Amino acid sequence: MDSPGNTGSAAEHPRITGHLAGFVEALRAKGMPVGPAETVDAARVLTHLGLEQRDVVREGLACALVRRDTHRPTFDTTFDLWFPAAADARAVTDESGAEHPRDEDGDLDVAALRDTVADLLASTSLNAKDELDETITLIVDELGRYRSMNGESFSAYQALQAMAPDQVLDKVLKGLLERIAPAGGGTPEPFALEVAKRNAAALVARFRAQVESETQRRVAQRLGVQKVTTYAVPKVAEQVDFLRASDTELRALRASVAPLARLLASRLAVRRKRMRAGSIDVRKTMRKSMTTGGVPIDLVAQRPKRTRPELVVLCDISGSVAGFSNFTLQLVHALREQFSRVRIFAFIDATDEVTAYLDAQSGLGTAISRMMAESRLITYDGHSDYGNAFATFTNEFGHALTHRASLLILGDGRTNYRDPNLAALARMVTTARQAHWLNPEPAAQWGSGDSAADLYQQIIPMHECRTAEHLAAVVARLLPV
Repeated sequence: MDSPGNTGSAAEHPRITGHLAGFVEALRAKGMPVGPAETVDAARVLTHLGLEQRDVVREGLACALVRRDTHRPTFDTTFDLWFPAAADARAVTDESGAEHPRDEDGDLDVAALRDTVADLLASTSLNAKDELDETITLIVDELGRYRSMNGESFSAYQALQAMAPDQVLDKVLKGLLERIAPAGGGTPEPFALEVAKRNAAALVARFRAQVESETQRRVAQRLGVQKVTTYAVPKVAEQVDFLRASDTELRALRASVAPLARLLASRLAVRRKRMRAGSIDVRKTMRKSMTTGGVPIDLVAQRPKRTRPELVVLCDISGSVAGFSNFTLQLVHALREQFSRVRIFAFIDATDEVTAYLDAQSGLGTAISRMMAESRLITYDGHSDYGNAFATFTNEFGHALTHRASLLILGDGRTNYRDPNLAALARMVTTARQAHWLNPEPAAQWGSGDSAADLYQQIIPMHECRTAEHLAAVVARLLPV
């Protein structure tokens, strides 16, 4: 690796110690909970493993520093920047270009290079990985290089555009199908064909990731690893802004639902345990104080009722807040065992109950598709109408709210300049045991444009929830016990 150090006690080398501290600080900046104890463990890992085998070092540091599976992509990307493969291990072809076909002008023959990459991706040879690494280095060096105002740099987009991954995918799939083709010819079985398609897609996705990683390594050599880390490494899923999350980030968020639900459930259990004593029973305390001359030395506590609260969720699932609402719905549904009853209502410009769609067996995508197709969520044009949604809820489902139920509203409060129907919301808040509104927009934007959040927050407590981390803190504090 391109990191200084000696064998045996690598972590004791001052340059390695500083490098490790910088690496840990970069992980913290991206949201990973890495403390002093984990840092010490990482140093011990380097002391015992040394720096000779990069893959072994990666797994050793991951064991010491990564607490959640969803944090692993952030760790891997940061590791590739801070502990890159040694330059001599990535040596490319000699100047004659004998190992890679070139045209008459000496430029790479891209069409032939696609065939080479496809063969290496599909190969089971032990040397295929090393050869592919060298080929990717060559691709980035010659196809991704460009000159900017600040000097020479590299672009993964430019390199991949030249390589045309879709064409590489076709070639990889063709090679895989040739292996599984029946002896007498013909097409493979449907199951084998589907497996080959998925394997080909996974191999080409890995190729894309390697090109991007190599590009980042080359840019980091020129600009510095700290600067590249700030924009090249994604934040952990819990710190991704709901309203700006990509499809990949949303998938990572969904993967974090189960562990987050377990954490919140344990916090609720602790809160319930602490509240078992109940409040002071003044009448019994004063009666007992008669034995001590009227001085209430021994306090008598009321015996709390052992009941689990009810929860009613009213959720905007329109496109503008879909990522936030979908994640929160999954989280609340994962916590359903903590409540005596959970009823979930969704709305766009009308409201309907969707509790049955979010069962344990249904995936989120399937559930949302069924909601849109089978529920009465759209009455007019499919744009958010909080006023009509609140009216629909109070008229058709008002009985769901009782003095035992807690109300949780999810949405950005943007009404498309329609009547916000504050009176209906006030009736809901008055009926419920307690009510809270979770808003994924920054508080500074409440009331701007078509947002009626500034009006709604005068009736119901509104909380800013822009990330899963923020949402977990708010929900842990607000959920009734």
